[in-house]
Amino acid sequence: MTNRVPTWQRYLPISLRQAVSINRFSLLLCLGIILANCKPPSPEDYRSWTVYRGDAASTGYSSLDQINRENVADLKQVWIFDPQDAPDNARLPKYECNPIIVDKVLYATSARHHVYAIDAVSGEKIWSFDPFNGEKGGGIKRGVTYWEQEDDRRILFTAGEYLYALNADSGIPIEGFGQAGRVPLDEGLGRDPDSVWVIPTSPGIVYENLLILGSEVSELYDAAPGDIRAFNILTGELVWTFHTIPHPGETGYDTWPDGAWKYAGGANNWGGMSLDNKRGMVFAPLGSPSYDYYGENRLGMNLFGNSIVALEAATGKLVWYFQTVHHDLWDYDLPAPPSLITVQKDGKSIDALAQTTKSGFLFVLDRETGESLFPIEERPVPSSHIPGEEAWPTQPIPLKPRPYARQSITENDLTAFTPEDHQFLLQQFREFRFQGLYTPPDTSATLMVPGSRGGSEWGGAAFDPETGVIYLNSNESPEIARMIIGEQPRSYRGSTPYQRGKRFYQNYCAACHGDDLAGMQPDFPSLKSIKERMSKEQVLQRIANGANKMPAFSSVLQGNEEEIIAFLFDLKEQESIENSEQTKKESGPFNITAYSHFRDASRRPAIKPPWGTLNAIDLNTGDYLWRIPLGDHPELRQPGAAPTGSENYGGSVVTAGGLLFIGATRDQMFRAFDKENGELLWEVEADGGAYATPATFQIDGVQYLVIAVSASDQYPSGHLRAYALED
Repeated sequence: MTNRVPTWQRYLPISLRQAVSINRFSLLLCLGIILANCKPPSPEDYRSWTVYRGDAASTGYSSLDQINRENVADLKQVWIFDPQDAPDNARLPKYECNPIIVDKVLYATSARHHVYAIDAVSGEKIWSFDPFNGEKGGGIKRGVTYWEQEDDRRILFTAGEYLYALNADSGIPIEGFGQAGRVPLDEGLGRDPDSVWVIPTSPGIVYENLLILGSEVSELYDAAPGDIRAFNILTGELVWTFHTIPHPGETGYDTWPDGAWKYAGGANNWGGMSLDNKRGMVFAPLGSPSYDYYGENRLGMNLFGNSIVALEAATGKLVWYFQTVHHDLWDYDLPAPPSLITVQKDGKSIDALAQTTKSGFLFVLDRETGESLFPIEERPVPSSHIPGEEAWPTQPIPLKPRPYARQSITENDLTAFTPEDHQFLLQQFREFRFQGLYTPPDTSATLMVPGSRGGSEWGGAAFDPETGVIYLNSNESPEIARMIIGEQPRSYRGSTPYQRGKRFYQNYCAACHGDDLAGMQPDFPSLKSIKERMSKEQVLQRIANGANKMPAFSSVLQGNEEEIIAFLFDLKEQESIENSEQTKKESGPFNITAYSHFRDASRRPAIKPPWGTLNAIDLNTGDYLWRIPLGDHPELRQPGAAPTGSENYGGSVVTAGGLLFIGATRDQMFRAFDKENGELLWEVEADGGAYATPATFQIDGVQYLVIAVSASDQYPSGHLRAYALED
C-alpha cells in the first residue's frame, strides 16, 4: 500500500502512532509496569557528584543544604589547585572542566588535557597523567568519566583523537584496554583517518559496562560524521554505532541526497548525553550538519542533525527522535545534555526531558515518546538567496515556554554610546538582510539573532526535582553572517606587502580578532604575539585549513601569503617567504564573519542590555518565575541602571539549601542566587573567567563547592578553586 503521508510530516518527531501495530493490551501492561517502577528519586540520589553535571540525568542538582541562604555569605576559599602544565608563551586557554568526586578524590582534566587526581579536602595532587608525553596539548575538555566493578576502578577520558582508560588509584593506563590503554577514535567512521579529526570535548556516559561517547568534529566541508559509539569499558572494543547521518535502509536516509553518508559530516554530539538507567535509554543532543552555513551538498531535512535522539543504551537502536532545526544554516547546535525531569501536568506525573538551545527555545518532551508537552507549530521561514541552496520552508516553533533569548531586534534596540557609534550601527543594520529568526546567511550579510553563541551554551540547565523549576543562563549575542562565493581579494598596487596584508586582515580577520589584533577572549585569541607561538608556515597552514570553528581561507589566501605574514609578524620592511603548500581547498561558499559579534565602531555591544540573563521556569506550567541580568559591565552601564548582563558560558548548580551557584560571566565573578526569587546573596572574584559548571559535594560532614577557572596572567594554566563555610 502506498504511503500517502507527506515527507515533511513523516519526519517530524516519532510518536505513539508507531505503536499502533503493537498489541494494545501488551502496550498498556508495559506502561503500567514502567510507571509502577518510576518512583521519585530520593534526596540521597543527589548527595554525590560522581558524574559529569552531577548525575546521569544531567540535572545539576544537589540535595546538600549545609550551605544555604542564611550562611552562604560566610563561604571562604579553602584551597586552590594550579596544575602548572602550560608551556611557555602559550595562549591563555579556556578551562571548562566540571570535576567529579569519588571517595574523597577529585578527578579533573586541565585545560591542557592532562588528568589529575586531587585530594578533595586539601587540594593536594595525588597523581597526574599526561597523554601527550610532554608535547603540547590543549583545547576544550570538560571532564572525565568514572566506572567501577568490584575492585576494578577506572577513569575514562579523551585526549586528541584517543579514548583512554586509567587506573583510578594510580593513574596508570589499563593495559588490556585497546592498545596500551587507549583506543583511536578517528578509525571506523568510513573515512580515511588521516583526512578527518575526531576530538571529543565532553565526557561520555556509562551504562553498565559500556561507555557511550559522542565527539567534536570539524565544522567545515570535510568534517567526519558524528557517529555515536559505545565502547566496552573492559576491553575498549566497539560494541555499537548509531549513524547520525543515516546509511541506506536506516530511518532518515531519504532526508539527505542519495549517498550523502559517504561524504557529509557533522550532526555530532559534542555537548554530552543524559541517561535514564531504569529505562535503559540514552538521550543525545546533536549538532548541525557540516558545513554549518551552506548546504547545497546536503539538500533536505538532514536527520539527525539538530535532533534529540533517544537510543537503547545497550544496543544503540533508535527509539525516537525530535528535530529542533530542519536543514540548519545557522550553527544552531543542541549544545548541552537534556535534563531528565518529572513534571505534573493535567493531574499526572510525567517523566520528560528539557532541551536547551542556542535559539532560545526550550523543548520539553515526553521521555517515552518524544512528544512535546507544550504546543509546537511548524511555521514558514525565509528562503535562501544563495545559488544552489534550498532552505527548509518551515521550522518548529514552541509556543511555551516563551523564548529565553531575544529572537528579533529593531532600530530602537540599538545602543547609542555616542551619536557617531549609533549612526554607524543604524547604517549597518539597514544594510543587513534580516527577516527574523531563521533568515538564511547571505552574500549581502545577514544579521543572526540570537546567533550561534546566543541562547544556551554547553553549560545547559539545572533542574530542581523538588519543585519542577528549571534554571538556565542565556546569551544575547547577535552576529553577522556574510557569505563569499569564490571571491578573491583585491590587488593593491603600489603598496608594501605589510600594507596589503593589513587590508587582507581587515577584510577577512578583523571581524573576529579585532582591528588591533587583540581578539576577544575566550572566543577569539589575541594575534598580537602570534610570532612567539607559531612559525610562519604554521600560521599559513592554520589560515588555509581552518581549525575548530575558524573557517578555512585557502581560496582567498592563495597568492597573498607573503602579505598576511608581513602584517601579522609586523614586517614593515618587505621580506619574502616561501608560500606554504596548500593542503586543502574549500569546496563551496563559506561565512567569512562566522562567530563575529555585532558591535559598534568602538567594539561595544550593538544592542541594549541585558546581554546575558538568568532564568527560572516552572516546567509544570511553562511559566517564568523570574528573570534577571547575569553578570555586569559597570563601565558600560548607565548611571542608576540595572546590571548589564554579560555573555556567559558554563552552567549552574541548584541545591536544597535554596541556592543557585553560577560563574560563567565575562566579568570573572562567581555568584550565588536565591533560587526562589533570583536575589544575589554572594559573589567573589575568581581571578579568571569561571566558564565552567561548578560541582558540590560533602566529605566528613563538610560541604564543598569547586569551580574551574580559565587561564589568566596569574594562573596561565587555569586553576581549580574550592570553597566551604568557615569553621
